Amino acid sequence: MKIIVCVRQLFDTEAKIVINAAGQIERQGVNLIINPYDEYALEEGLKIKESSGGEVTVISVGGEETQSVLRQALAMGADKAIMVDAGVAEPDEFTVATILAKAIADLEYDIILSGWKDTDSGSSQMAGRLAEILNAPVVNVVTKLAVENGKAVATHEVEGGKEVIEVSLPAVITAQKGLNEPRYPSMRGIMKAKKKPIQKLIATELGLDASAVTPKIKNISFSLPPERNAGKLIPGETVPAVQELVKLLREEAKVI
Repeated sequence: MKIIVCVRQLFDTEAKIVINAAGQIERQGVNLIINPYDEYALEEGLKIKESSGGEVTVISVGGEETQSVLRQALAMGADKAIMVDAGVAEPDEFTVATILAKAIADLEYDIILSGWKDTDSGSSQMAGRLAEILNAPVVNVVTKLAVENGKAVATHEVEGGKEVIEVSLPAVITAQKGLNEPRYPSMRGIMKAKKKPIQKLIATELGLDASAVTPKIKNISFSLPPERNAGKLIPGETVPAVQELVKLLREEAKVI
């Protein structure tokens, strides 16, 4: 079984975000991690490998700093890692999907796994775009997966319930929280990962010129949400306190 897992590096979800004078996110000193949803995808890929045999290849679009998350994936048990430099400063989902599709097209694969969205932008576009380019079926927001006999049976979350979908391989599957519990890298895995090579590619080496990977979306600026006001304590007896609360909800909060 040839398994490909797409991972993305982003800010630690617990990191304190600082906006600089230029209206951009300050990257200095911020810890970078694997997108948490991609971790579920990676764990599922490793589980498929352990049950059915084969190999897991992780691939990511990014610069030299991306090596840290690829090393983590290798330490968790992935066999190979590929890093592709987009050649643009801020690749969007269109750019990433285009580059990944071009790189993956040259590989053997039975299944492609990815997180269903990125926790920073909240986007869930990449996997769908990737599947479209590769002409492969896609099942999103998967919480249970079984792969055998050239098919994948996935439990897929829908509004108010779940549905079970069967697709022929190769297919693209996106992982949701609950699919599994990602493992921690072992000390042995960390030591072995240091010796595993990371294949480094550039988008232009894949036959993609600048016009093919130019982002369709550009971030102009960022802003933090306004700070929350301190809560109000309404003293007094129950009846007048409730009356005052209703008045404040109507006149100040304007929610009733």
